[in-house]
Amino acid sequence: MLYIILVPLFFVGMLLYFKIADHYNIIDHPNERSSHSEVTIRGGGIIYLFAALIALIMHPEFWLPILGLFIIGIISFADDRITLSGKVRILFHLAAVTLLFLFLGVFQILPLWASIMLYILVIGVINAYNFMDGINGITGAYSIVVLGGLQFVNYEVVNFIQADLIWLPILASLVFLFFNFRKRAKCFAGDVGSVTVAFWIIFLVMKLVMLSENYAYVLFLAVYGVDTVLTIIHRLKLRQNIFDAHRLHFYQILANEQKWPHLVVSSVYALLQLGIIVAVIYSPWSFLSVFLVTTIPLVLIYCLVKPRIIVVTEM
Repeated sequence: MLYIILVPLFFVGMLLYFKIADHYNIIDHPNERSSHSEVTIRGGGIIYLFAALIALIMHPEFWLPILGLFIIGIISFADDRITLSGKVRILFHLAAVTLLFLFLGVFQILPLWASIMLYILVIGVINAYNFMDGINGITGAYSIVVLGGLQFVNYEVVNFIQADLIWLPILASLVFLFFNFRKRAKCFAGDVGSVTVAFWIIFLVMKLVMLSENYAYVLFLAVYGVDTVLTIIHRLKLRQNIFDAHRLHFYQILANEQKWPHLVVSSVYALLQLGIIVAVIYSPWSFLSVFLVTTIPLVLIYCLVKPRIIVVTEM
């Protein structure tokens, strides 16, 4: 019953934000690196902060990670409005992740060197999730698949968290997709959307892995992970600054150079991840075996197909 009430509230919140964004000119202007050609409202992913507020009201015992989510979400929204320096962003990311680690007890479990490595990994994943948000529908569709897989595990395999903390971002993703999963999107997630939902998903995955001691659940992010890591390697080979904006992700090549419809590319990425999630849940194999079986095909597709379809341009 509560969720039936929340869905229209989320819609109302989005429509109110559209009015605010239109008034304050919070819009995305296309440029030569963009995968779109129309001026579009930016920051629609603020709905995840609204969902986080509801989560805090319903489950105040999770105030520490939710506070981290607000810290990273608010600074990302500010970055959507005015471009902030990387040093400023990283400080807020470190603060948010520290709160997450404190809640999960990371510092009591891992030595200092391992905690530092985990900081690098988590912040890297958050930024990778942000980099992958470049075409209509991809962030919302991919997030729903990952969150849906986590909820299935939560109900059927190991109960690792209150279900509300997964249902709320799922509902937020569905409402966001209503406006974004279109040929001409009404809004984009912005950094506030992709970074916030990434933080939320990482929190859930880390809690699941720590409780179950099954590292195979990190493969719930395998598709994004393979595209990001191999694109970084590709750009390093081209002697590019990997922190600069670009259009060399596999999904960008498909959407921009091969002219695949955005929604088709987004759906393919989501369905590939869904297949991997099913494999992780039902496979009796070890983590290494599941890792190899699920990621090697992705690596082969990337390495064999991308060079054949990419249009060589001066970057």
